[in-house]
Formats: sequence, C-alpha cells, structure tokens
Amino acid sequence: MPHMQALLNTVLPVALVVFSGYLMGKRIPMDLTTLSRLTLYLLVPALIFDAMYRAEYSREGLVGLALGFTLTYLLLFLAITGMARLLGLSPEAAKSLLVCSLFPNSGNMGLSLVYFALGEEGLRRAVVYFILSSVVMFGLGPAFIRGGGLKEGLLFTLRLPLFYALLLGLLLKTLGVSLPFRLDEGLRLMGQAAIPVLLLTLGMQMSQTRFQVGAFEGVASSLRLLVAPLLAYGVGFILGLPRLEHQVLVLQSATPVAVNAFLLTREFGGEALRVARSVVVSTFLAFLTIPLFLLLIGVR
Repeated sequence: MPHMQALLNTVLPVALVVFSGYLMGKRIPMDLTTLSRLTLYLLVPALIFDAMYRAEYSREGLVGLALGFTLTYLLLFLAITGMARLLGLSPEAAKSLLVCSLFPNSGNMGLSLVYFALGEEGLRRAVVYFILSSVVMFGLGPAFIRGGGLKEGLLFTLRLPLFYALLLGLLLKTLGVSLPFRLDEGLRLMGQAAIPVLLLTLGMQMSQTRFQVGAFEGVASSLRLLVAPLLAYGVGFILGLPRLEHQVLVLQSATPVAVNAFLLTREFGGEALRVARSVVVSTFLAFLTIPLFLLLIGVR
C-alpha cells in the first residue's frame, strides 16, 4: 500500500534520528539551550524561507482550503480552550495542549503522505495547507506561547527572524524574484540542517528524564490525531469542498504533533518535556490512525 510505505519512509528515519539524540544525551552532556537557539534563530528561518520560496501551490484550491483550514483551527481552539477550563488545567498545561493540537506535522510528513496517497494534484493543494499552517505556527505561535497583551505579542513576533523569513519567502515567490549567485542554494543548505538538529535536540531533551506516557500525552495525541481530522472532515462536508480539497484538508489535519512545537515551547514557554513526549507518542500512534482516515476519505 503506497500510503503505508509513505508512513514507514517518514516515521522510521525520524525515529532513528531521535534515538541517536537520546543516546548522545545519555552519554555526553550537551547545552540544549544553545542548540535550540541556533535552530530557532538561524536554521528554521532558512528552512521556512526555502519552503515558501520554492512552494508550488494550486491557486484553484486556495480559497476552499484556506476557509476549511481557518474554521477547523478555530473550532479546535475553542474546543480545547473550553476543555482546559472545564478540567481546571494550569495556564502552562493548557497552552502546551493547544500547541500540540494546533501545530501539525504538515510539512515533511504531511506533504510526503499526501503525495503518495493523492498524487501531484493533491500535493499542490497540500502545500497550501502547509503554508497556512506555517503562518499560524511561526507568525502567531511565538507570541501566543510567550503570552502578554496583543500589542506586546505583536511587537515580540516582529522581532523574530521566523516572521520575516516567512514573509520574505512568500513575497519573493509571489513576485517571481530569483536570487543571484545561487544564494537560494546556500539558504536551502542551512534549512536542510534544521530538521535533523531539531530531532537530535528532541532526543537529548527526552534523555534527561524517564520517558513516561501520561494523561497529557494521551489527550494531546488524541486531539491531534482524532479530533482535528474529524473536525476537518465535518468542516469540509459542511462547506461542500470539492473531493480533492476535502481529502487534503482531512489528511493534513490527521498528521502528528510537529517537532517545531517542541522547539517553540522550549524557547518561549510551556511544558517542553510533555510536548516532546507528545511529538514522539503521536508520531508512532499515527501508524494506527492515519490508515483509518485514508479509508474515511476514500483512499485505499
């Protein structure tokens, strides 16, 4: 089955890198704060710029997917906020739960999975979802995680290279500007280092404590892998999205917690260790849940 092959091809390399970081962290003390900041302020901005600059998206799928994405995120946000208040979660726990639920791995996992399941046409639409998700994660995420008022949050976001990398990449792509002297290749090279360094840092973080799966990790994984795609399915049905746009919306919403969720909570606040565990747990549970949603949207 092509989609199961896509899952294996995506998850097993991730597991190898995380486990390598775990072993490294057990044997050699490392300064994780420096690693995280190197990734956040240099490597990830290069990755974001490269992704936006090279993105080939489908204009015909833009409006429907954007609306479906927005409504799904809004409903998920309201549901989790209400649940956190009902359960009396601490502000840090509630914030971390929101981060896990709202930041899907729609890039390296989602794009490859959609390509294997739905082909080139699906991939072009999946890039639209990835761009929207990146805008939320890197444009609004840091200010939301850090907290404070709206003005303070906006000013804080405007000081981060993440925001400008996102904006500049989209702007140059829209204007059709080509960078001279193959500068885009240099930026791409830096960006390619972001994912392995992130995964190694994740493994090192986990090596510092006994790995255990508690209620938080279970709830976060369920929200990310079950509730989010079910909401997306319902939203797509109510909006009457075309079949392919509906399939992409559901499949991208069914991906596990993004590794960048761990990076952002580690740097700006939240329970980074719980988020790290949720990344790992949701990634492996995706083997069970994603095939169910492939069947739901009619992909076999």
